[in-house]
Amino acid sequence: MSRIVHVVGTGTIGEPLIGLLCHYKDKLGIDEVTFNKRTPLYTDRSKVKNLLERGAYLSTSPEAMSGFEKLGMQPSFETRGAIERSAVVIDCTPSGAGLANKEEYYKSATSVKGFVAQGSEFGFGKMYARGINDEALIPEEDRFLHVVSCNTHNLAAIIKTMALGNGTMPDNLISADFVCMRRANDVSQDAGFAPSPRVGRHKDEKFGTHHARDAYHLFRTLNLEYGGLFSSAVKLNSQYMHTLRFRLKVKEPTTMEQLLTRVKENDRLARTYKKSSNQVFSFGRDHGFFGRILNQTVIPHEALSIVDGTDITGFCFTPQDGNSLLSSVASSCWLLDPDTYEEKLQVLKPWFFEEV
Repeated sequence: MSRIVHVVGTGTIGEPLIGLLCHYKDKLGIDEVTFNKRTPLYTDRSKVKNLLERGAYLSTSPEAMSGFEKLGMQPSFETRGAIERSAVVIDCTPSGAGLANKEEYYKSATSVKGFVAQGSEFGFGKMYARGINDEALIPEEDRFLHVVSCNTHNLAAIIKTMALGNGTMPDNLISADFVCMRRANDVSQDAGFAPSPRVGRHKDEKFGTHHARDAYHLFRTLNLEYGGLFSSAVKLNSQYMHTLRFRLKVKEPTTMEQLLTRVKENDRLARTYKKSSNQVFSFGRDHGFFGRILNQTVIPHEALSIVDGTDITGFCFTPQDGNSLLSSVASSCWLLDPDTYEEKLQVLKPWFFEEV
């Protein structure tokens, strides 16, 4: 069977993901990378042509074929055909579209090994975050995977590292409260900028926002139930990075030295002396892949605090959707070959930074 990975969407996650897959295609064991774009636009032509030059192949709907051709972008496949010839499909479309695509295209594509959706697609499939619940994935059974949002990655990584001792103390967490201070929009986007801080609603009666709810369900895949999770969200007038403020209540007293050791032992967490999101963002722009740090989170360790040994408070920065990119690649490699995906992913280690 051909090992073709197909990416649906070319937005803030789709575009760098296509580039990442093309760049490391051979080392990741991928034969071909294809991607789908719905609308031909002059403003997107440079992006699409660059992805084609990198070796990816374009697909679109039959109705849009001539539009792409007129703008000098040559599609190779139609949307449905590109999906059905693939081994793995990664859906990077806007919120809710992945669930719609599952009904329209994915359920009937029985020859495809698996499908991966991004972010706000609750109910698409088994939730997944690289380094959090890999052992919950079941070969030949889990065909639909849901890569959780970048802030949920961050939240779950903080819980697992600081409260659960990198997984060695699963019963240690009592409660966890998070404030997600979200950037207004991506630097690539014109719409949606917030002129001033704007608080979000607590739509979930138990968990507050979807971040804590999704983290709860993520840990449930490991038969771990943490009902004391709660999250809030506020959108800031910044385009740099999401920032997370957390407070964890644990059973076993800990020390700052122990916390920092746990962070250092987890190669997907980065420490930093930087205390502003623009400095961390700038590091990613200058030293990351496609400007992305692939760590789960970046922790300004000088801002950590421990009260009475059991109350852990601090801040951390969410890498510019780099954690979602890593989980998307990881889940794709797992679907292609569960026995070798861990070894293949080591090619991305240069983009896991110990210090930012």
